[in-house]
Amino acid sequence: MRHPQLPSEGGCRCGAVRLRITAAPIATMACHCKGCQRMTSSAYSLSAMVPADGFEVVQGEPVRGGLKQGGIHHFLCPDCGTWLFTRWDGMDDLVNLRPTLMDDTTWYAPFMETYNSEKLVFAETGARMSFDTFPDESEFPHILQAYAAAIASA
Repeated sequence: MRHPQLPSEGGCRCGAVRLRITAAPIATMACHCKGCQRMTSSAYSLSAMVPADGFEVVQGEPVRGGLKQGGIHHFLCPDCGTWLFTRWDGMDDLVNLRPTLMDDTTWYAPFMETYNSEKLVFAETGARMSFDTFPDESEFPHILQAYAAAIASA
């Protein structure tokens, strides 16, 4: 487990949208919820939580997709439909990037997994922390400290 070499770039499947991060993720995760299973057509979604001031779209214009309601905003490529990143109302300082879009993915591993209560029986991630749903906001300082310690010791 390590941070990506920065700056790091990536993009959607068709190449119409390109992204860049200039700040290291503060956490990495896999989500097993039914919504993520449906968004990815897979067993779980992968995320790297990045400070918003260290994230930018450098090419293309993502569009909002997914549920298009509530405080969660999923952004997709308008051409190929690739799920690119997620933002939340009230958490403007963070972006959840889909890390498998990065040109170099060798650094990525999920540190925590969420919604194990909806996990498919065969799905294993190797995550160090697991939660039945999404962790309570009060748990995040501990989670972020544990992630930083894991990165530092790698």
